Amino acid sequence: MAGELILIIEDNEKNRKLARDVLQVKGYQTIESETAEEGIELALAKSPALILMDIQLPGIDGITALKQLRAEPKTRSIPVIAITASAMTHNRQTMLAEGFDGYQTKPISLKDFLGEVERVLAAARS
Repeated sequence: MAGELILIIEDNEKNRKLARDVLQVKGYQTIESETAEEGIELALAKSPALILMDIQLPGIDGITALKQLRAEPKTRSIPVIAITASAMTHNRQTMLAEGFDGYQTKPISLKDFLGEVERVLAAARS
């Protein structure tokens, strides 16, 4: 459903811009953070419908940030998609076992990326 708010937590400006542009063209609203710490604060303040979480971040990493989000009652049920360039090191099964609701590798494939966003949002709605 277009109009939903998506939080993008990504330290690379080009990757952030690509995700933002693709999502906004599809009618989603976006907010952004370069660090997990700031992203957690935004999630608590804005209650997004979905979070896109880079794994390799300055400060705390995406897996640690996910654990903090899941420990907080206000953000526990927000779905989170892992976005990672290290497809070999952190594979899909590992990320899903960590508690992520979805997984995408970088560079993102626009079709797969949007499909995963829509799949995870639809699952969260039902």
